[in-house]
Amino acid sequence: MTNNGWNLQQTYTKLPPTFYSRQKPAVVPAPQMVIFNDDLARDLGLDCNALKSATGIFGGNTLPPGAEPIAQAYAGYQFGHLSMLGDGRAVLLGEQTMPDGRRYDIQLKGAGLTPYSRGGDGLAALLPMLREYIISEAMHYLGVPTTRSLAVVLTGQNVMREKALPGAVLTRVASSHIRVGTFNFAAQFGSLDDLRSLADYAIDRHFPHIADSDNKYLLFYREVCQRQASLIAKWQLVGFVHGVMNTDNMAISGETIDYGPCAFMDAYNPDTVFSSIDFHGRYAYKNQPTIGAWNLARLAESLLPLIDQDQHKAMGLAKDEIESYMRAYEKHWHDGICRKMRLDANSPDSAALIAKQLDMMATNGLDYTNSFGNPAIIPRNHRVEEALVAAENGDFAVMHNLLAALRNPNAGSPHYAQPPIVGESYKTFCGT
Repeated sequence: MTNNGWNLQQTYTKLPPTFYSRQKPAVVPAPQMVIFNDDLARDLGLDCNALKSATGIFGGNTLPPGAEPIAQAYAGYQFGHLSMLGDGRAVLLGEQTMPDGRRYDIQLKGAGLTPYSRGGDGLAALLPMLREYIISEAMHYLGVPTTRSLAVVLTGQNVMREKALPGAVLTRVASSHIRVGTFNFAAQFGSLDDLRSLADYAIDRHFPHIADSDNKYLLFYREVCQRQASLIAKWQLVGFVHGVMNTDNMAISGETIDYGPCAFMDAYNPDTVFSSIDFHGRYAYKNQPTIGAWNLARLAESLLPLIDQDQHKAMGLAKDEIESYMRAYEKHWHDGICRKMRLDANSPDSAALIAKQLDMMATNGLDYTNSFGNPAIIPRNHRVEEALVAAENGDFAVMHNLLAALRNPNAGSPHYAQPPIVGESYKTFCGT
């Protein structure tokens, strides 16, 4: 039998068992392929033609060769408060290993109960999974580092939310699923050796060039900070609002992860919030850079024992890196907005011109994307909803047309570039 391109390994289990539980995905009654990402499959070295009909694998009924499924443990500061969490509805099958040594996690989301389900059902509904597929693909083609979606499969059973909804499993691909919250978990619930093991694993996986450096843990922290500075600047530049920037939703790889109550801003308003549960605007568009710094401070607290035995010295070193993060963010954002406005980033007048432009946009409620025209196309909230409503009624053509447009964000299309009607409000939900 051919392995259809699968080359799975499971290196996460080299960590102490406190970081994971062995967990097979739930068997579903009637898996049916809804969408398969041919381009991503080819990038992963997989056989597209064979696998797009492999509903058993992407529904969780059949394990691909080499899979060792686990659910990962982690914690997270959720709206500022630390909680014990973990993969409550996701199972990591393993890492697809490329000939050049790169590894990508293959995870099934909506794959049933795990030891970390915390009273949930471990399942996912179709529309939130399709929404993640659409938004993550849009982010990829916008040039924003992101996890991606390989497939969405209907399960043949309903899940209960406000009403009965068709169940689905999404296959997520990521450089890894190690989060800031994974380090929060290690520091709060593990030993110093556990923390060191996790840090060494993360360094070997993502930053091998610092593995033999003096104070590699400080350098690791620096790398994470710098990647987040670049990432969040890219969010701001395309008007993306993550919506739930808890530390369990910040990947140390610098990829956007967990597309729950996210959305793209239409009319420019720095106070924009989409999440139905963000009552005080903690994760508003304007707050994302400082929340990034707050999350990185929580990572620093977890890493302090590794950075230096002298806690006071370790805190000083970490503080320097957070300040460096803010400077790096500001430069990434400034250079990017200058490109959008066709300004010389080194001009002493650029900052004043930018401020004047944004103030005019906010005062007049101008469309953020169309005020620059680059990119020309984002996943407009009303177009995403249009695609999801059609999908709910069995029509997937609207979604496929939207995805085709999103692959070329600078091409322009009156249909997909058109903002919503004036005064339209939009709320998002986490889908759990």
